[in-house]
Formats: sequence, C-alpha cells, structure tokens
Amino acid sequence: MTNTTVLYQHGTLALLVPGLLAGTLTMGELLQHGDTGIGTGEGLDGELIILDGTPYQVDSAGRVNVVADAFTLPFANSHFAAYKPLMTVIAATRSAVEKQILATAEQPNIFFSVKLTGTFTDVTTRAVAKSQPPYDSLAETARHQSIFKRKQVEGTLLSYYAPQLFDGVAVGGFHHHFLSADHDFGGHLLEFGQASGTVMIQTFATLEQHFPVADAAYQHHDFSQDNIMADLHQAEG
Repeated sequence: MTNTTVLYQHGTLALLVPGLLAGTLTMGELLQHGDTGIGTGEGLDGELIILDGTPYQVDSAGRVNVVADAFTLPFANSHFAAYKPLMTVIAATRSAVEKQILATAEQPNIFFSVKLTGTFTDVTTRAVAKSQPPYDSLAETARHQSIFKRKQVEGTLLSYYAPQLFDGVAVGGFHHHFLSADHDFGGHLLEFGQASGTVMIQTFATLEQHFPVADAAYQHHDFSQDNIMADLHQAEG
C-alpha cells in the first residue's frame, strides 16, 4: 500500500548552485517513490514533470520527450498522487492564484503540492541545455536557457510549495512546472497571464530527504563558499 502523505526528494536545490549536476538517481528509482513529480536531468538536462506515472522531459529545443528508466537526475521529487479539490479560479493571474491557494489552504508551514488544470494565457516557460563536466555553477548554466511562449494553451500546472524554513532544501514558496494537454509544450514555469480551471491540493506530513551519498563531489564540497540563496532564487525565479 502506497503512502500518500510522504514527499520524496532526491538531492536539494542548493546542491545545484555550485554545479553539482551529476546524475545520482535514475528515473526508475525515482518512480518507485511516486507517480507524480518534478526535477531536472544530469547537467540540468531539461525540465521534468511526472504525471500519472509518465516522466516527461521538456528539453532545450522545446521538445517533450518521455524518458527511460535509466535517465539520471541530480535533483527531483515524487509522491503518489492523492489530490483533493481545493478551489476554482477564473481569469486569475499567477500572483492571485498563489495568494488564493495560500489563503484557502491555510497551511503555510508544511509541504504541499497543487495541480491547476485548465486554460492559461501568455504562458512563458524555460528549459536549460544539458551541460557536460566539469560543470559550471547553476547561475552560469542557467544563462543558457531556452524560453518558450504560448498565447493560449490548455494544460496542467504542477506545483510544489515549501515552507520558508526549508528554503534551500527546496524553493521557499512555489516551484511550478507546466505541461500542455497535448504534450507538445511545457517546462519550468516563469509566468502566465491568466488561468481558469480547477485547483487540487495534496498535503504531506513527511519529507523524505534522500542524499547523493555515493557522489564524492557532493560529499567533499564546501558549501560555505557558495552564495547559495541569492544564486538559487535568481536561477529558479
């Protein structure tokens, strides 16, 4: 029996900052911990969104690919979906959607996930081109991102909310990925104009944090020399 109150996370967003981008978990391993999630591939190889057990990768050319179990990741999270209705939104901006979710959920100090399924206008997403070792920092690698836009598109916004006291483990606040209904557009969401649709929520009682213990570069890195929070928020904003 699956536990739907656990959010599994491999790596942390903070470890990406100095360029610890080696793939340290396979997609097959990640899917043992959930059928829904987000992440990125080795070398920041695109943006991942997992829905209904299928892992989609939006690459730097804008293609949406289904990745194999052997695909490796430096950072990802997953959980077994058990969403419940939260609210509906009509022609709401991104800022308004986030504020309404927080006001309705009234749970700012726990991890939760939301899915907004509906119609979106003026959507802007991004994906980063895969880099090769020796890896640059997150800030440098993110400069090579591709930007994608759609005036109007139906799809799913899959988001994870982390409490501010976990900023760095994840992004304090919302972390959004998007996939269109026809699976030909998506990525890390940067902005949308307005959204109309249904918002579902799933809250987590437990964060299961998994570390890349077999990665020597991670084990020996001195994070005190990194400007973690500033670089993280610049890259993930």
